Amino acid sequence: MERLNQTSRVSEFILLGLSSLPEDQKPLFIIFFIIYLVTITGNLLIILAIRSDSQLQTPMYFFLSFLSFIDICFTTTIVPRMLVNFLSHKTISYAGCQTQMYFIYALGNTDSWLLVVMAFDRYVAICEPFHYVTIMSHHRCVLLVAFSCSLPHFHSLLHTLLLNQVTFCDSNIIHHFLCDFSPLVKLSCSSTFVNEIVMMIEGSVFLVTPFL
Repeated sequence: MERLNQTSRVSEFILLGLSSLPEDQKPLFIIFFIIYLVTITGNLLIILAIRSDSQLQTPMYFFLSFLSFIDICFTTTIVPRMLVNFLSHKTISYAGCQTQMYFIYALGNTDSWLLVVMAFDRYVAICEPFHYVTIMSHHRCVLLVAFSCSLPHFHSLLHTLLLNQVTFCDSNIIHHFLCDFSPLVKLSCSSTFVNEIVMMIEGSVFLVTPFL
């Protein structure tokens, strides 16, 4: 308790990134900037190709276009922040760190659940070919996408709110290139027992279920 009273609450974090050597920053910036451009361009081309071809207006390509959109959002959540860190200060505000972690978990897990939906779509197409159009109606496809997006956001919100109850003081250095649960918990100067239990139980179930 005395330790908490003697320290100030952390208002920002320092992301050490992939390398602390000054000579590595520009080459890393160039590499990840090119990868980012290729990723964004590739996914945009997929979306445009699907939207522009009437023959691709099927459930499978509807899910694929949405998966590409989520990939763009997920990449944008991580890479631009990395690029800024390579060329300038490596600090990120407390709110910015929490926001980044929220969207990383929400969008990353949305990818997994969209793949589950796409697997279900292929299952219906193979096992119920005569009823495929009826089962995979546009309304049902929209509902499946909504489910794939909303469930990961609730999962991410749970862990973000729990982490917001944790006190950070003394060290604010994150040995990572993004804000993630594990490195943040290590910086806590208060109990993280509830966070770790919830992550171990709820998080494990949530992450394993798509693979099942």
